[in-house]
Amino acid sequence: MTAELVRGQNHPLSQARLEIRVSAGTPVVASATLGDENGKARSTEWVAHPGAPTLPGLEVSRQAAADHRLAVDLDAVPETVHRVSVLLALPTGDGAGPARFGAVAAPFVAVTGLDGTEVASYTITGLDAESAVVALELYRRQGAWKVRAVGQGYAGGLAELLTDQGLPEAHHLAGHIDEAVARSLARSVPAPPQRTADGDRTRQAAGPHASPYGPQSPPAPGAAQPTVPQGLTPPDSPALTQPSAPGASGPIDYSHPGRRPAAPPPPMPTAPPAAPGQPAQPVAGDATGWSMDERLYNQIWGMFEDLARTTAAYRSAVDFADSRMEKELDQALSDPRHRIGGQGDAAREAAQAKHAHLVDQARAALDRDLAQLAAEADVVEPALPPAYARWDNPVWHGYRVPMEIPMAVRVGDLHLPESGLLRIPMLLRLPLERGLWIDSGRSELFDDADATGLGNLAMETAVALAARLLAIHPAGEFTVHVVDPAGSGAQALAPLVRTGVLAAPPALGAAGVADVLGRLTERVDLVQMAVRGGAPDSLPPGFDTAQQLLIVNDFPHGFDDRAVNQLRYLADEGPAVGVHLMMVADREEASAYGPLLDPLWRSLLRLTPVPDDHLADPWVGHAWTYEPALVPPGSQVLQQVLTLVAAARTKYT
Repeated sequence: MTAELVRGQNHPLSQARLEIRVSAGTPVVASATLGDENGKARSTEWVAHPGAPTLPGLEVSRQAAADHRLAVDLDAVPETVHRVSVLLALPTGDGAGPARFGAVAAPFVAVTGLDGTEVASYTITGLDAESAVVALELYRRQGAWKVRAVGQGYAGGLAELLTDQGLPEAHHLAGHIDEAVARSLARSVPAPPQRTADGDRTRQAAGPHASPYGPQSPPAPGAAQPTVPQGLTPPDSPALTQPSAPGASGPIDYSHPGRRPAAPPPPMPTAPPAAPGQPAQPVAGDATGWSMDERLYNQIWGMFEDLARTTAAYRSAVDFADSRMEKELDQALSDPRHRIGGQGDAAREAAQAKHAHLVDQARAALDRDLAQLAAEADVVEPALPPAYARWDNPVWHGYRVPMEIPMAVRVGDLHLPESGLLRIPMLLRLPLERGLWIDSGRSELFDDADATGLGNLAMETAVALAARLLAIHPAGEFTVHVVDPAGSGAQALAPLVRTGVLAAPPALGAAGVADVLGRLTERVDLVQMAVRGGAPDSLPPGFDTAQQLLIVNDFPHGFDDRAVNQLRYLADEGPAVGVHLMMVADREEASAYGPLLDPLWRSLLRLTPVPDDHLADPWVGHAWTYEPALVPPGSQVLQQVLTLVAAARTKYT
């Protein structure tokens, strides 16, 4: 049975060899991009288009046409590819036809098996001024492939779409595609290889990227080598190949026989076989990565994206049901004859019944996806390392000071109204790329909270985050400074002060503020001069090379104009040289400075001490409710962890 998708909805794929059929009613250009774990195309060699129609496991048409058939073999797609995006664009140039999708019939896209059986279909509705659109995408999830209806349009055309795919040469490539289409290159596709006795297609012995779709242009160098997400340095490993037997068909292996390649990452954990008709059991760490830390990070981001898109599909389906019911009611009641008798009531009941049926279907699909994500969260959460774990996770009871800096840190949880009890960890990459702002102002969701209580809770949130950052860094590689001019944060700061993990006691008064800001500003200047001069080893003896975190409480109390400028300087220039800022402040209290501080607030990531829906995801733009990562009431885990951190620091120094 064909799954008729709406925007954002996904569907599992049980076959590797597929055909994507496009019917647009007007000539369109069909292309496809290969994406990495972040969904970005690394270069133009990762784009299949009319000028270069074949890639490993992928082939598109050579010309614009009203109907297209794209061939896909997911088994032949390189391991580094995690997403295949199908793109449609209206041709440009003189006499090319319509300039926007709103002027033509809605394009229809179907994913079929080789026998023509439809697996999933999607009608791309809601387009207007857009001239290019990401129709759908095939993506890896828990070792399996799924198809997702996207329907993301771009009024800027193919160039804007390719730019959003991460290609810096997008405009040049879009022009090259337009030229290839204008030349009307005749499509020449070799016939599919004959099936073998077991019904499978034969493969040509053409090396690691053999494709069942005939000869192809060579892939980009290293396109199939394992990589890790941006920000990490992968091991220096050549392509992993086995020596060819003498006389065997295939490419010659020129690797040195006495040189062993770097070891690949350990194999991903596998789930036990699932019962027939049941989804595979989730496994912690089954995403890609060179370490369990990286795999869990990627798995959490996959869960985050899946929840965002499945919720978007549900909301889109409900909106469609609402608009359809309104349209049917308008049509039924526009006829005066239906306003008398029972015809109007019958029409209203029929429209409401259809609406309820569509909403129930959408809710059933959402509940199915939420159940899968909840099952995955149940196995992922207990397996998280301290950097990703909640404070109530048992992993903290066996805490030891780490020897390496983790990929990311958990700063709280995220959820949507439809997700119930399902929470997604909010992870930030390390080192921090921007400062943090713990908003101590009055929350719209908690109008009854008094300012003093909310301020204390904001400071407790800051202390919990600072303690986590201290705990997940190796001894001596993270230093925390505190500025508390009025001393209002003394109670919340007690765990940091008692255990001795601070670089110095919290600075009090205007003099303390000036002293701390002056020393950190000087540190930023010294490191910048050393780096720009190409002499990073020329720093003064005894210079603290650890990452620095400055916690500022009760801003702007105790800050004069010079101190405010220094604070802005640290927020702008500090992260690049290892100086990070954590503000605990109410923006309204600093309004006396006027627009001077607006760039400061915009440069910081706002977090709240109470649940609030102020964060948006990068895929759909939902307003997510953020909950801070606080220590459970009465727990001694924070004191125990900070005591171990202080002991390790004493031993280190």
